[in-house]
Amino acid sequence: MEATAARADKVIGDRTLLGWDIVYWVMLAMTLAVTLTSGTSHRWIAVGATVLLGTTYQFVGRPAIRSRRLVPSFVYRVVLIGCLMVMVGLSPASVFMMFIASAQVWLLSRDLRDGIGMSVALVFGCGTAQLWSAGWGWAAFWQILPWMLVSLVVSLLFGIWIERVIAESQQRAVLIDELHAARDELAEAHHSAGVMAERERMAREIHDTLAQGMTSIVMLSQTGAAELARGGDGVAARLAQIEATARENLAEARALVAAFTPVVLSEATLTEVLRRQGERFAAETGVDVQVLLDLDESEVVALPQSQQVVLLRAAQEALANIRKHARATSVLITLGLSEGRVSISIRDDGSGFSVAEPSMGFGLAAMRGRVEESGGTVQVESSPGHGTTVQVLIPVQEGA
Repeated sequence: MEATAARADKVIGDRTLLGWDIVYWVMLAMTLAVTLTSGTSHRWIAVGATVLLGTTYQFVGRPAIRSRRLVPSFVYRVVLIGCLMVMVGLSPASVFMMFIASAQVWLLSRDLRDGIGMSVALVFGCGTAQLWSAGWGWAAFWQILPWMLVSLVVSLLFGIWIERVIAESQQRAVLIDELHAARDELAEAHHSAGVMAERERMAREIHDTLAQGMTSIVMLSQTGAAELARGGDGVAARLAQIEATARENLAEARALVAAFTPVVLSEATLTEVLRRQGERFAAETGVDVQVLLDLDESEVVALPQSQQVVLLRAAQEALANIRKHARATSVLITLGLSEGRVSISIRDDGSGFSVAEPSMGFGLAAMRGRVEESGGTVQVESSPGHGTTVQVLIPVQEGA
């Protein structure tokens, strides 16, 4: 808060000090000129008071307006009032210096009480000096009194306005600091959220591509080893499948480095890729996989690339779960479009599971996260001994 207030004061000083300097030095020069040409016997005392006031302002008052330190502010205002009393008493024309003096009194005040007290002292001191110059008569007193009262009211009103400007400037400085802090916190939060989202996306991409490919390679290697132990029939086919899977994984790894679009979708349509996935799955596991299309091929091609990626990854994850857990004999993959939503359904006749039980794996959660980012939903229907159906629904983007 101290730093904020200091900055607010500095802003006020930078914007107003040049103007006050110009007005102050012009009025002081005019006062000095009037005093020198007045011809009074005590004009040199008034000139000395004027020079003292200018020197004190330059080396004490002006820095105090910037810093608003207590001691320099008080010292300058005392010198200001004392010099003006001498100048007005010896050269009554110097009274117009009251204008700039009232402003400086308030610029250097800590609060309303301080400003009011110094303003009263300034008006009373200058009025007393005028009364002394006029000879202490009642006629002079009643002539000077209205001027003193008007000067005091104007000074107080002007000072209260200055105080409000300073207070509002400080409040704005505080608000600006708070806005800057909130902006920095928001930027940090967005950055952290972006980093976490990117990590989650990379984890899903790796899980849906490289991890599943490695799982296939492991299972094919185990199958090949078992066949080799039985005499070696079919080992060559297993090695060919391992090589094909490894090559596809390598292509996916390169695609992850270059971009996030699967290589297979850049080379073929979603329907063709799903059928290839089904054929490879059937070759690796012996499970019968069927791919059905409930929409035109042109509608599939028209789907945004991002939605095709989501649908493909959902099918890959469902097949991976079937491979690891279902012990199924047949799988049906259905790609359809209805009521403005594109859907993919993967149904198997495996062992099933209880949907109410919490899932300990990453795959289904990753699928839900990916689909929800696209504005879609994942529905899972299953029960022990009755197979599982995973359905993904995604709203079709406008213009698709």
